[in-house]
Amino acid sequence: MRTVAGHVVIFVTMSCALSISLAGVSSAQGRPRPPVQQGVPPAAPNAPAADDTAPLAVPTDLVQARPGGITSDQVGTRAAATSWSAKASEESLRGAAARVDQAWASFLPRLSGIAKYTRLSDFTPPSFGFLGGAAIPGIPLVLDNWLLQATINVPISDYFLRIDQNYTAATHSQDAARWDVMGARATAAANGRAAYYTWLRARGAVIVAVQALNDQRTHLRDGRNQFAVGNASRADVLRAETAVASAEFALEQAKNLSDLSEKQVRVAIHVADEAPLLPGEDLETPLEPMQGNQKQMLIEALSARPEIKSADANATSARKQAAVSRAGLYPSLSAFADGIYASPNPRYFPPKADYWFGTWDVGAQLTWSPNDTLVASGAGADADSRVAAIEANKNNVRDGIEVEVTQTWQNVHQADFAIESGTRELASATEAYRVARELFNNGRGTSTTLTDAETDLTRARLDVLNAKADARIARIRLEHSLGRDAKAPAP
Repeated sequence: MRTVAGHVVIFVTMSCALSISLAGVSSAQGRPRPPVQQGVPPAAPNAPAADDTAPLAVPTDLVQARPGGITSDQVGTRAAATSWSAKASEESLRGAAARVDQAWASFLPRLSGIAKYTRLSDFTPPSFGFLGGAAIPGIPLVLDNWLLQATINVPISDYFLRIDQNYTAATHSQDAARWDVMGARATAAANGRAAYYTWLRARGAVIVAVQALNDQRTHLRDGRNQFAVGNASRADVLRAETAVASAEFALEQAKNLSDLSEKQVRVAIHVADEAPLLPGEDLETPLEPMQGNQKQMLIEALSARPEIKSADANATSARKQAAVSRAGLYPSLSAFADGIYASPNPRYFPPKADYWFGTWDVGAQLTWSPNDTLVASGAGADADSRVAAIEANKNNVRDGIEVEVTQTWQNVHQADFAIESGTRELASATEAYRVARELFNNGRGTSTTLTDAETDLTRARLDVLNAKADARIARIRLEHSLGRDAKAPAP
């Protein structure tokens, strides 16, 4: 669906037949025609088919707007809504939103609970000695131990060193994913709209191919008539027949290209082959000239493109993650509280079987490990390198945007100029063809001159067609390069 590629394919396809005709008759140009013997009719070069010079009906309706037909805006909207790339970006956004929820949950104090049963092995406890000749029994054994415990932990230092930075990093990653969705949808819409005008261009090329074939058939009919009266050579007729065959093949190629372009539109909007697809707009509507200058547009693009904003958000997220990585350089302070309900309770002495007793405790702890310092230092350096890589890639994107804006801006002006110059070219080529054919039929012009006029006329028709399609595609690409087609996704 690239504009330049479509232009080249159509032009090469349509001009092949004409170039063959031009090459074939060039050797005969300038040579005197053989005299015609009186009373002896010239031999026919081939037995012509009954309708091999009959003109075909020109299918001008191929590029006419139909009531209820599809428009480029409709194609762009549906392409953005059904794009698999946009769908993948939306799933990434969902994952980023889930990570934000996960980071938010880290602000809550950590609650935990334990329900535990332990069966101890039995043995005879030693006595503590004798009192009055009697042994003092040891501590009684409780073989069945039950424990219910609830704990709350408040990571005080992590609130400042880890949790807040993690949450900020997650929110910026979510913002970056949201910009990615906008960019994917805008790209899908722009490609869909460009594919639409490429489709109209291919349908228009079928019309030009039919017109070129009719010109060649007319040339063949005129050549036979001139050969019959001795004003054309046998080679002129044979070359005209060759040109007709080549033009027929070029028409078949143009039809295939039209079918392929229609398939590309159907794939972009994901509709079945059985669904009707007719154009709802044509290439004849005048276009508004582009306003502004290149410098202003470049400033607009760098401030509006979702790729730049996504890179900025990712860079901020990576900086926060680097700060989290360095949290291990510092001691960790936390507060805790426990509630214990057990049978037997380890704080109740002497223990009793089947006796439940509740206790509680509160406290704070400060922990630090030199190993964490080494790990945190390396993790921080790694995170810093990711930040630098993101910034470098962002600058690379900026450079690409500058070139893209410049190129699309030039393409708009070039296509607008091509419409104006192509219109004059077509008018001149049409008149030149009329004059060349009239001279040929009057025996004052050569078949080569007529072939040149036919080639110029076909080229002019293609130039006008391509200019009209290019002007619309160039505006789509310029609008996309400026970020004007980026729309925020629904929450």
